[in-house]
Amino acid sequence: MGEVSFRLQCVDKFVNIGLMRNTRPISWLKAARKDFEEFPEDVQSDMFDALTIAAEGGKSDKAKPFKGVDGGVFEIALKYRGDAFRTLYTVKIGVDIWVIHAFQKKSKSGIQTPQMEVDIIRERLKRLKEALK
Repeated sequence: MGEVSFRLQCVDKFVNIGLMRNTRPISWLKAARKDFEEFPEDVQSDMFDALTIAAEGGKSDKAKPFKGVDGGVFEIALKYRGDAFRTLYTVKIGVDIWVIHAFQKKSKSGIQTPQMEVDIIRERLKRLKEALK
């Protein structure tokens, strides 16, 4: 009978794992997700990148505090082929990053968010806070 040889491989006891990110989950209000999915793919990709930065505890250079409501709400604003797209998320309700609104800005009255959109954002924030109590 032939001799069987075993070859043992040395392996370091310690494995160098890079910095593990403490990422918060990203949750979506159903209506915001539906509207977001209508955006062009390039816009969605850039916005996902900005949301990921938020989930990792940072703030993308594409995001800015949204002034139409109390603190903790940020707006990602992107221009794409002459159109303007907005996604709003909150960082102060629960553990998750909550995407509360997404829309294509149609107003030609400067950079200000139309009042109708601000009203939607306020209502969604109110309902989300109540639902997560």
